[in-house]
Amino acid sequence: MRSLLPFLLLLAGPALAQTSPVIDRTDMPSLTAGIDSLRLSVASPVLPAAAPPLTRRGANQTWNYASLVPTSQRVETYVPLTTVTATSLLYALTFGPFGGVNQATVAAQQPLPLAAAGVLPITDTYQFYKLSTGTAAVQDFRSVGFGGTLAGTAVPVTYASQGQQDIIYRFPLSFASAADSSNSYFTTPSAAAGVGYLSQKRKRVNKPDAWGTLTTPFGTFQTVRVVTRLQDHDSVSVGGISQGFDVPVTREYKWLAKTQHVPVLTITTTMVAGQETITGVEYRDIYRRIVRLATRDAATDAGLSAYPNPSVVGSPLTLGVPAGTGPLTVTATDLVGRQLFRRAFNGSGPVLTLDAAAFGSFRGVALLTISTARGTATRRVVRE
Repeated sequence: MRSLLPFLLLLAGPALAQTSPVIDRTDMPSLTAGIDSLRLSVASPVLPAAAPPLTRRGANQTWNYASLVPTSQRVETYVPLTTVTATSLLYALTFGPFGGVNQATVAAQQPLPLAAAGVLPITDTYQFYKLSTGTAAVQDFRSVGFGGTLAGTAVPVTYASQGQQDIIYRFPLSFASAADSSNSYFTTPSAAAGVGYLSQKRKRVNKPDAWGTLTTPFGTFQTVRVVTRLQDHDSVSVGGISQGFDVPVTREYKWLAKTQHVPVLTITTTMVAGQETITGVEYRDIYRRIVRLATRDAATDAGLSAYPNPSVVGSPLTLGVPAGTGPLTVTATDLVGRQLFRRAFNGSGPVLTLDAAAFGSFRGVALLTISTARGTATRRVVRE
């Protein structure tokens, strides 16, 4: 019997080696090397015909997304908390060592939640995160607040309580992990009340539903896939007009791998007219030269907003554009490139209105491309 044991172990070896990766705190944005800069490529939300379906789940799967083609790139940079708090006493008091439950460990320049776009004139926006220590009984990676510059002053925004912070991941995380959820809530501080008000209630549910081998243009990885379901209710008040609305349910299909610090692939979907529709594709990558048919204008892109988004069929849509943009053209297409409408505007005002007739009865995700003398910028909008 003893002589059979090595033979049996040899047979079992390949099966034992094929297991789900276990994601832990060391796989989150790194602070050991100071600034952690991660390049991400954005691909078309219309997946190539050869791409595997999102319904592929379970153990020991193979996903081949090597045919993805980047349309743009961005760099997501995580910096030590001290880099940000050194520029603002308010940030230091809110998220620094004396911040209590709001103390952060890392920060990243990221946009505010979608509902704030075009509502509050805030620049230099940050999101603050906390990574549990290695000795903590319960380990997670969570958002503890936001920050931005309003009228020259850095304004911190925290969640209502520690129990209402947004827990992005709980560790250890593998295919064997049970689904988990968190409920978060934040509001803008009184410092911004004179300009506008924003609050957001969010339910986040993380469910590991698969593990296996993922291939993208960046490489091949052993991954665990986590499906994150986001259900938000936003309230906005500006100029004496208040509105509360449920944001369409969003799902993030995220493939996580060891040592990568961000998902190596994220496919985002939104429920549109009862259908799960892909609205975003992004993956970890190296620098690539992007060939564009038109020049993207950074100033227009930074100042462009669409509100309300999502909007209801039969209602107008407001576009915010940088003052002094000059004559421009707005072209709307669906996700397969069919043109919905094209409108020209001569004025240079900061607000444009697209009336309901422009969209007609269209429902779904539309891409609005704004073309100016300086270049173009694009925004996704949802019509329900």
